Amino acid sequence: MRPAEHITGLVLAGGRGSRMGGVDKGLQSHLGVPLALHAIRRLSPQVGTVMVSANRHLDTYASFGVPVWPDAMEDHPGPLAGFLAGLEHCRTPYLVTVPCDTPNFPTDLVARLAQGLMAHGAQMAIAATRESEGVQVQAVFCLMASSLKDRLIEFIQSGQRKVELWTTQHRCATVVFDDKAAFTNANTAQELQQLQPPGLLAAVDRADVRPVDGLA
Repeated sequence: MRPAEHITGLVLAGGRGSRMGGVDKGLQSHLGVPLALHAIRRLSPQVGTVMVSANRHLDTYASFGVPVWPDAMEDHPGPLAGFLAGLEHCRTPYLVTVPCDTPNFPTDLVARLAQGLMAHGAQMAIAATRESEGVQVQAVFCLMASSLKDRLIEFIQSGQRKVELWTTQHRCATVVFDDKAAFTNANTAQELQQLQPPGLLAAVDRADVRPVDGLA
């Protein structure tokens, strides 16, 4: 297993939030805390350092106390643009990515991905869940060698956008997690509300420029 200090964590918060009405998803409230900050706190004990990939409200994300990097590519080609932003600023041998909208991801996520990567002599490892119809890949939960940066640039420049296709280009270990609920994400305001404990009103802010939890 790679020591945690060899791994940089990246919270992906650069999406357009189109299914949540166009709001900045990472700043929507989960348990009274912005989703991105919740992810930072959950990921931090698992890695040596944490960064955020975001394209809006950069000062607000920076107030969470971690470096914030926007996409370098103008057309914002989805999660792979976040991967690339992370790889461009990663100073450790490995980078691990998690989306901001999946607040209950496993607290042993990174350790298990690292075990899978090392056991298979792989360049990357991705999470998967066990579903009734089989194994479902959760490819945005990805541990990768930082040396893959140039190959990712070439992949994106070729017009490709799918994370799942990117992972097939390399020696990739798939690590299956039995608790599929840990990977439940919130793509919509309703889904975010469903992740709140009973009796707790989810503060899902629908105004993109309005402060959330006092954060400007």
